[in-house]
Amino acid sequence: HFASIFGFEALRRVKGFSPPEMSLPIHPDVCHEYVRALRECGYEWLMVQEHTVENMDGSSFDRPYVPHKLVAKNSMGETQEIVILVKTKGSDTKLVAQMQPYYEAQTKGREKCCGKNVIPYVLQIGDGENGGVMMNEFPEAYKKVFHEVGREGVVGMNGSEYLELVKSVGLREGDFSAVQPVSQHRIWECMDSFSPGAADRAIDKIKEKDPGFNLDKASWTNDRSWVKGYGDILDPMNQLSVAFHKRFDGADINTNDPAYREALLYLLLSQTSCFRYWGSGIWTEYGKEICRRGMKVLQS
Repeated sequence: HFASIFGFEALRRVKGFSPPEMSLPIHPDVCHEYVRALRECGYEWLMVQEHTVENMDGSSFDRPYVPHKLVAKNSMGETQEIVILVKTKGSDTKLVAQMQPYYEAQTKGREKCCGKNVIPYVLQIGDGENGGVMMNEFPEAYKKVFHEVGREGVVGMNGSEYLELVKSVGLREGDFSAVQPVSQHRIWECMDSFSPGAADRAIDKIKEKDPGFNLDKASWTNDRSWVKGYGDILDPMNQLSVAFHKRFDGADINTNDPAYREALLYLLLSQTSCFRYWGSGIWTEYGKEICRRGMKVLQS
């Protein structure tokens, strides 16, 4: 869909991945497969929230303005790595619409990164329309900021452009400091050896002493589970997906058929992460209504 709008040359320039709700898997085996899939799909870097990673020794992460390397190790001791750029808490939700990261960037100076002086990067992400801030506040703030910026001092660039700038001073992916998903150090402390299921056994040991330990917190707000309490919206989403694929998979379909296109539209809309992330409320009702309309198309 991106290529159909902007062309394949533009698609080839898309090198970074922004995860739904800034979620980063904590479970070692899940994170390993996640990073492996990203690399296989050609992504070169990943956006993460600053509170979702930790240093390899378990200490708190405190250098969000320079690139790092995410190390994803699984139960077998196999590793996958990907460059990460970090989104700070200051660039969340309503603050993005007010272009707060621009003003945050004005307070930063060059930092040492792997022995080199590099410019810091304040990364922001566009919010959804949950509160209407992107629709109502962002346009004017965006225009104001980019009327002020020039070619010196604080400038605007995307993550891939920033990494090219970092490479120009002689740094490469292997040079970046390593980090891992938050809380993983506790899992490694409880693992005796690398073997199938070793991470699950270590997690069980932790929960025996700390029943509150969980793997669901590494996302946008750090206080929501991605696993529990979502049947109300996930069931309709899954039912729509199953019904769509049952009808169209393997069939000799006309992709210009209005029924196919309408059903596909509702299926794709239903995958909006907000519907699942918030779990209840008006957004969940929107999601269920989209699923209902999609099922109606498939049943007609």
